[in-house]
Amino acid sequence: MRLALFQPDIPQNTGTMMRLCACLNVPMDIIEPCGFALSDKNLKRAGMDYLDHLDLTRHMNWQSFRNTDKTKRIILLTTKAQTRFTDFAFQADDTLLVGRESAGVPDGVHDACDQRIIIPMAGGVRSINVAVAAAMVLSEALRQTGLFPEAKAPNYG
Repeated sequence: MRLALFQPDIPQNTGTMMRLCACLNVPMDIIEPCGFALSDKNLKRAGMDYLDHLDLTRHMNWQSFRNTDKTKRIILLTTKAQTRFTDFAFQADDTLLVGRESAGVPDGVHDACDQRIIIPMAGGVRSINVAVAAAMVLSEALRQTGLFPEAKAPNYG
């Protein structure tokens, strides 16, 4: 299981998802360009001390990401889907893809994904924060596939 971020706009959301992946032992892909400077200094600030626990791969663009492993399914979280994430059958080697906070993903990326899933929401609202959406769907995917890490006591030291 992996989490991929398509050209993220907001460093705080990226940092939240880095922390999520580090805590759940889920590798992360960042597909550039980002809407903020993705320097080592900014990564450290966004990821805090969790970067040492994060398996992070940066891709210069969508095509570079697609060329890494075409055998794994890419599952897009989108408001333009019909399949509810709770009704979807996840596989252990799926990559969950979230789009830009400001614009989602372009049509070509949308069409290139193997599956598209949605988080059902009440009427009259636009969308859930991308980091919250990623956490919701990743949690369900890990639950279904039995990939949650073993619980350990937190280390506050």
